[in-house]
Amino acid sequence: MSIPTAPRRQSANPQKSGNPQKSGDMEAAGKFIVVGGGIAGVSCAEQLAIHFPSEEILLVTASPVIKAVTNFKQISKVLEEFDVEEQPSTMLENRFPNIKVIECRVKQLKSEEHCILTEDGSQHVYKKLCLCAGAKPKLICEGNPYVLGIRDTDSAQEFQKQLTNAKRIMIIGNGGIALELAYEIEGCEVIWAIKDKAIGNTFFDAGAAEFLTSKLIAEKPEAKIAHKRTRYTTEGKKKEAGTKINAGNIGSALGPDWHEGLNLKGTKEFSHKVHIETMCEVKNIYLQKEFRLSKKKSLTFPRDHHNEFVTTDKEIWPVYVELTNENIYGCDFIVSATGVTPNIEPFLCGNNFDLGEDGGLRVDDHMHTSLPDIYAAGDICTASWQPSPFWQQVVLLGKYNAQSLGSDHELMLRCTKGQEYIKVVMQNGRMMGAVLIGETNLEETFENLILNQMNLSSYGEDLLDPNIDIEDYFD
Repeated sequence: MSIPTAPRRQSANPQKSGNPQKSGDMEAAGKFIVVGGGIAGVSCAEQLAIHFPSEEILLVTASPVIKAVTNFKQISKVLEEFDVEEQPSTMLENRFPNIKVIECRVKQLKSEEHCILTEDGSQHVYKKLCLCAGAKPKLICEGNPYVLGIRDTDSAQEFQKQLTNAKRIMIIGNGGIALELAYEIEGCEVIWAIKDKAIGNTFFDAGAAEFLTSKLIAEKPEAKIAHKRTRYTTEGKKKEAGTKINAGNIGSALGPDWHEGLNLKGTKEFSHKVHIETMCEVKNIYLQKEFRLSKKKSLTFPRDHHNEFVTTDKEIWPVYVELTNENIYGCDFIVSATGVTPNIEPFLCGNNFDLGEDGGLRVDDHMHTSLPDIYAAGDICTASWQPSPFWQQVVLLGKYNAQSLGSDHELMLRCTKGQEYIKVVMQNGRMMGAVLIGETNLEETFENLILNQMNLSSYGEDLLDPNIDIEDYFD
């Protein structure tokens, strides 16, 4: 099953390059500093090294591993395909002699003095600075040992370790990580609680959600052998240093195929068992002793998707979750997949950044923040430019949910159960957006139809006729 929430195929905004070096005032820069070893930070450092080979570029990262884009392919005008791999920072320095990687966290930014302070006491002066420090998980409960967030490689490996001894877990949230976990986990009962009416509400409509739900709750086919790739973690190095793993350090965001190579299997023999609780949130979390004193009753795992045949659970669990729909379930641990918070704290003190609604650093169409000579990219920033009339997401095409189109639009659907789901948004005979799930091979064709705004009125419903090879027709 391919869920389009953490894709390997991504489309860029055709009007925004997102590369700081595109801004004219970058040419006068002396020293460049990039903060963050994720995809945004590494890509920025690589581009600066290519465009300014005589200048020194410092990449400051809290982790000894970095995220690099590999196997890049240009699929179409704005669609790209690539892999994301973890690599030791030395590989970046070997490829680009003018890049120096500093493994240390940033303690403070002094924007007026054009310098950053790192936790080892060093001070680094910059002419141009790009902040790519990412984001951190937004946990539903801080400090609870049974509540896990999944953000970087170390947290993903900790999740895998906990899962190997688990009979039941609860997933809270309706984003990309929650979607993939709910499908990938085997040998463990999964209670998935979402606040929306349907799964993947952020990414696709109810029709697509129904298509995916039917696959989600069904038995999975025999698992294929996972693609193996070298993985580098911070575990060994930090243990040698005598410090606690993840002691305040937030690693780089996971790549789109983060679950590959991980054994996401619990203690049970069955392949897949998921129950979805919709339109609810977490009301209370009880530890075992607290729940016993509360005299409340928890429920067994529902026998079907409609929550029927549920009885009082006799099993004793380490932690219990009470939902706002009054249902209570016990589990071995909870995965909090409720989004992230931009990691801006190290840079705020004494610096008057303009912030977006999500708390990120507001950037213009050159990725420039509100402060001189400071840029930002990735999860730490918030785009403040006027959005393109077509592109809303890097995953789905155009106005895939008819965003801002009002009632003056129509939808065309084609669904083959278990194989493909295609939805097209039309307005005045022109394609404005599309949702493609499955191996449709229509990405490039539909992208071009959205970009060139060709009038398709004469084709009517034949546009999605499975007997017509649309790809060749509009080639």
